[in-house]
Amino acid sequence: QVQLVESGGGSVQAGGSLRLSCAASGNSFISSVCMGWFRQAPGKEREVVAVIDRAGDANYHYSVKGRFTISKDNAKNTLYLQMNSLKPEDTALYYCAADQRPFYCFNTDYDYWGQGTQVTVSS
Repeated sequence: QVQLVESGGGSVQAGGSLRLSCAASGNSFISSVCMGWFRQAPGKEREVVAVIDRAGDANYHYSVKGRFTISKDNAKNTLYLQMNSLKPEDTALYYCAADQRPFYCFNTDYDYWGQGTQVTVSS
């Protein structure tokens, strides 16, 4: 069973930055599978924010392109999301997730999910 633990959420003003981290259990697990960040705002469906595949190629939701960067450290088995120029509409519960697939990661059909970390952006 894979366990994912997110950290780094918080409250910031618009234009600020946050860095989310997701620590995964298992040796070098994240190096070979789809990993992603997702978010869910109150009253809305969960959506993909950013994903990264086995080769390290990333894809982003159109609303965060140029502002967010997903990365992973395979040696530390940790996934990151650097969020810059945050907007109030980025406010949501952010989840880290992993899937057994190595590629074609841009969807929400993932096997393993973290508990989520809250990001609140005030105007």
